[in-house]
Amino acid sequence: MARDNYSYKKYQKELARKKKQEEKLKRRLAKKNEQTKVDSTQVSNEDIPRV
Repeated sequence: MARDNYSYKKYQKELARKKKQEEKLKRRLAKKNEQTKVDSTQVSNEDIPRV
């Protein structure tokens, strides 16, 4: 019977964890940038004096 290669499994698990963390970071940054754009749009609309 073949033996498990635990070091390879551990390596694959670490790669998956790092990939997941990077994707999460990208989503957070995208959400933050989107929020900043919305806030700046609202501010520019509020600066226009209404007659």
